[in-house]
Amino acid sequence: MTGIHELKPNAGARKAKRRIGRGMGSGRGKTSGRGHKGQRSRSGASSRPGFEGGQMPLHRRLPKRGFTNAMFKKDHSVINVGVLSRLEEVEDGARIGADELVAAGIIRKVSKHGVRVLGNGEITRPLHVVAAHFTESAERKIVAAGGKCEVAG
Repeated sequence: MTGIHELKPNAGARKAKRRIGRGMGSGRGKTSGRGHKGQRSRSGASSRPGFEGGQMPLHRRLPKRGFTNAMFKKDHSVINVGVLSRLEEVEDGARIGADELVAAGIIRKVSKHGVRVLGNGEITRPLHVVAAHFTESAERKIVAAGGKCEVAG
């Protein structure tokens, strides 16, 4: 049995790198496979991404359509009402804000525009929830369970 220090690749499995610019005898001397003149023959020359040799590039050929509101999009950390009722370490009537949700591991981090509570799921415990925004159904369910909804500015 051979040791790991004696292992080597099969014959012909590793091919030597082609060395260019090492004289005419190598077959890759003089212009080193770059041909004569032209952009690709010069060192350091390269075209920018998306350049199509002077042809009208794809991003300019395609029509500009539609509308995007991406610049003004609001980025919330989203949480459902059903998740709030599963917080066992919090007692009834306790105040639950963004910091408590991060500490409990429900949300990873508080987004730029805060936490948004959605109405998916059921809540049976009275909790004082503090968030940047509540949907109508979420607010209805929290209040029906005896809790309070506080909008944090």
